[in-house]
Amino acid sequence: YMQDYYDRIIIGAGIVGLSIARELKIKDRDISVLIIEKEHSFGLHASGRNSGVLHSGIYYPPESIKGQVCSSGSKEMANYCHEHGLPIRHIGKVIVPTRDEHDEQISLLYERAVENSINISIIDDKELNEIEPETHSISGRALYSPDTAVISPLSVIDKIISELKNYNVDILTGSIVSKFYPDESKIVIKQKKITYGKLYNAAGLYADKIAHIFSVGKEYTILPFRGSYYQLNERCGISIKKLIYPVPDLNYPFLGIHSVTTIDGSTFFGPSSIPALGRENYSMIKGIDPVELFSIGYHLYNQYISSDQFRKFTHEELSKFTKNKFAASVKSIVPRLNPDCLVKSQKVGIRAQLYNKKCKKLEMDFVIKSINNTVHVLNAISPAFTSAFSMAKIIVEK
Repeated sequence: YMQDYYDRIIIGAGIVGLSIARELKIKDRDISVLIIEKEHSFGLHASGRNSGVLHSGIYYPPESIKGQVCSSGSKEMANYCHEHGLPIRHIGKVIVPTRDEHDEQISLLYERAVENSINISIIDDKELNEIEPETHSISGRALYSPDTAVISPLSVIDKIISELKNYNVDILTGSIVSKFYPDESKIVIKQKKITYGKLYNAAGLYADKIAHIFSVGKEYTILPFRGSYYQLNERCGISIKKLIYPVPDLNYPFLGIHSVTTIDGSTFFGPSSIPALGRENYSMIKGIDPVELFSIGYHLYNQYISSDQFRKFTHEELSKFTKNKFAASVKSIVPRLNPDCLVKSQKVGIRAQLYNKKCKKLEMDFVIKSINNTVHVLNAISPAFTSAFSMAKIIVEK
């Protein structure tokens, strides 16, 4: 059943869309809200496939949206899990330089973390060995974030959905909007015309396409990147206690191959960041979109020829197609690891990375644009799950 009018319509039932609906209902229980989701179930894309790490907000400049919402969002999400008895482990995280030139980034990341009010410390080799014996620092320094936690993303999604149903939010799955009428504040879905007071576009991998219908963000397009993982073979004799991350290249919005210990205690390494050939290109052939293949290739080529850094990054990432090269990348943070320690995993995700066609660059920060009575969340990449509750406040209030 759908009403003819809703105060608020949200497109996309990922963590961002669900958090917007939750925030709307926290502010006003009487407001009518409809969420439209193209899939028949929840968490099939980024929200259900992410690492489950609640990032503390170390990496992000304080003036960025990420810097403003990640730390508070992480605390809110952790509190939500504790309050509702959802799985959470405050596992802690170390960030280690794997190249000499990365050591100076330790100080920069420390300063950012302090400005963002994050509990963090710079530790030496001796302390690092006590906290996580399986890693090492090439410079003798590392960062330690004791509050970084891991959760079960699907458990969080399920709980929010049950909350929203109690708030009488209508959630329509297996449905797409067949027609938009921006000037009339109307959409057509299942041949029914619905009027809205305000529309929120939280469509993730397809957010740019919807925004363009409203003449928003024409300079942007989504460039999908596929992230694959290997699992740690338990018989290998390596036991990792904390999350281990390399110092990232801060010129790009990727964090590099790192260890991920999931809520059930399994350890994975990843993700790679390889350009995908379709927005849902989760395997080699599946999800390749012939129509978009040319467009994706064209923009990747433009980025490739215009940026030495992106060229270098692409060569490094493509080399990780082979298990030996992937293992070599992991070995830089876990020295005892060899290729036999890795088991190919089904864990894979697509990053809906926003690309600025005018500037020929990947957008680092969240990008949120509004026009008239619509709001468009255009770059809900990591740490969007961590930040979702805090980001929803900004989206709803501003």
